[in-house]
Amino acid sequence: MSFSTQVKNELSRIIPEDKNVRIAELAALIRMSGSLQLMGYNKLSFKVVTENAAIARKVFSLLKMCFNIHVEIQVKKNKNLKKNNTYFLFVSYEQGANDILVEIGILKKDGKDYTIQSDIPESFISDEKSKRAYIRGAFLGGGSISDPEKTYHMEFVTVDDELSTYIRNLLNTYDFNAKIVPRKNTYVVYIKESNNISDLLNIMGAHNALFQLEDVKIMKQMRNDVNRIVNCETANLTKTVNASMRQIEAINYIINTVGIDYLPESLQEIAELRVEYEDLSLKELGEMLDKPLGKSGVNHRLKKIEDVANELKEGRK
Repeated sequence: MSFSTQVKNELSRIIPEDKNVRIAELAALIRMSGSLQLMGYNKLSFKVVTENAAIARKVFSLLKMCFNIHVEIQVKKNKNLKKNNTYFLFVSYEQGANDILVEIGILKKDGKDYTIQSDIPESFISDEKSKRAYIRGAFLGGGSISDPEKTYHMEFVTVDDELSTYIRNLLNTYDFNAKIVPRKNTYVVYIKESNNISDLLNIMGAHNALFQLEDVKIMKQMRNDVNRIVNCETANLTKTVNASMRQIEAINYIINTVGIDYLPESLQEIAELRVEYEDLSLKELGEMLDKPLGKSGVNHRLKKIEDVANELKEGRK
């Protein structure tokens, strides 16, 4: 099961107690995934299509609670076994589709005539609970979220430019920095920042998914920290090994050309130790001297030995 499906299943289990909050969520869900059908003059029906059984059950429950109707759920089994089933919920004119569409803000009644209402009534987001419910319904109707193990991305897909703008502006009342991008014949409202996605999951009520996302973020941060430390230690080790090889090469050059006695006594001891103990650190070499030296003192003497070797090489050219 994908992370997106987990989130939707969790959100589908949330049934608000307040009728106005239920209607706000239902209004967004039907706007995102519903379609109208003309059955005759001023006679409309509508259907909601989803591939998620939990969402289908929620739409069924909300319609029953809010409008006291029983909607038949039809299931279309896909021939491709890898695909999910498709669930159709159909509300006919006889069941009061016109009145329902008016109440959820999709139709506007003027006398005996009905017209499509493009503007979303402000009453649907008049309080915080309704506002959160509307966002939740919009996500259930046309949203998705990527697996946080791979990337941080959450989106709402609509075929309506005005609706996408409305959703973006609604999300940005929480400073989510939501943006819109056209994709084929749709408009995609998306957010990418992991902290914003966490906050949005919390706002919609997907708390289990939120904890899972936070766990992934912590694990990713731990892996990044470990990798950074390992890379740093590897770089330091490589630097130390290269320096040791360079120092030993310089010492051997001096020994093979003019002999170790060419070096001042203060440098001979550290030169002999460096050749004998190739793997020791500068600190460990310094502790082995008759008169112990710190890391910087040992480094200074080895640098002098390299300078001597370079001078000898220059003189022999």
